[in-house]
Formats: sequence, structure tokens, C-alpha cells
Amino acid sequence: MTATLDHLHQLYAHTDDPWGFDDSPYEQGKFIATRNALTKDRYRAALEIGCGNGALARHLAPHCARYTGIDAVDRAVIAARTKVPGGDFLVGCYPCPLPQGNFDLVILSEFLYFLTPGEIAHLSRDIADCAPRAEIICITYLGDTEQTLQGGGALDLFKAGMRGQVDLEPVMNTGLYRIDRGEMGRVA
Repeated sequence: MTATLDHLHQLYAHTDDPWGFDDSPYEQGKFIATRNALTKDRYRAALEIGCGNGALARHLAPHCARYTGIDAVDRAVIAARTKVPGGDFLVGCYPCPLPQGNFDLVILSEFLYFLTPGEIAHLSRDIADCAPRAEIICITYLGDTEQTLQGGGALDLFKAGMRGQVDLEPVMNTGLYRIDRGEMGRVA
């Protein structure tokens, strides 16, 4: 994770928006699609792991009584706090203890491929422990991630780790990204 963390810090070294989330029509469309993938109009408590600069949180937090985000880069977390002043944004590099909060929504947006297969398995257990009845939303980039794991492979590992606890089903696939959704405790 050290090389990945160094890479993320380099990306954020000169800007709090290294992927152009704020201005990109592609990113804005993806955020709207993610909001539309939610099954409820209102959630008690959301947890976004890998929240970055809060660009997605800005779209989802208004639908949550409480919104918690965690990211490895302090500059990103500071930007998230500015974008969503009512949210609770924490600096943490997974694997780390996840915040507790009786979450009924967990969001993993283009995050899984930054982890190792072992860390993804660990994350599956952690989510099951901290959010046993949550709706899970995974947004997966389908292009070259420039990481060891590609998006689809990382998602497959996560789904395997969650087997028996949640069935993640595709909600949409644009060819550039896909959104999968499932509810903990509901399995076929």
C-alpha cells in the first residue's frame, strides 16, 4: 500500500481535484447515476470508503441524516470537509479500523483496485461487521487502473468475499464504469 499511498499523495500534491471531478461531464454523470442507483430517498447513516475530495459525497450526503467518509490523503479529506460541511470526513488508509455508526449505506467508488486481494477479503469482513444491514454500492472503473488489480477483478474478489452476506448485482454498465448494488443479509 505504501507505493499506492505515495502515488495518491503525488496526485494531490498540487490540487485537491486531480481527476477533475468538479468539472468533468463524465464524472458528474457518474455521480448522478450513482445517486439514481440508490433504492431509498433517505438513509440514516452512510459510509464512503475512499471518499477522495468529497465530489460524490456532495451528491449523496443530502439523502443521508449522517454522512461519514474516509480517505488516505489528508488534502482530499480537507477538500471533502469543505464540499460537505455537515459530513464527518476522516483520514485513514485502509486497512484501518472502519468508523462505527450503524450504517445503512456503504459506498465503494473506484476504490477496491487500490487494495491487495488480502485487503479486499479483510474489507469484506469489516463491512459485514460494521454495516450488517446496509445497502452496498460499488462503482467500478473498467479501464486500465494503472494498479496491480483492474476494476473488474477487484470487484470479483470483493463479491467473493461477501458471498453469503450480499448479492451484488449490476445496476448499470456503460463500458467505462459499472455500478453494482446489493443489500446485506439478502442473498439468493
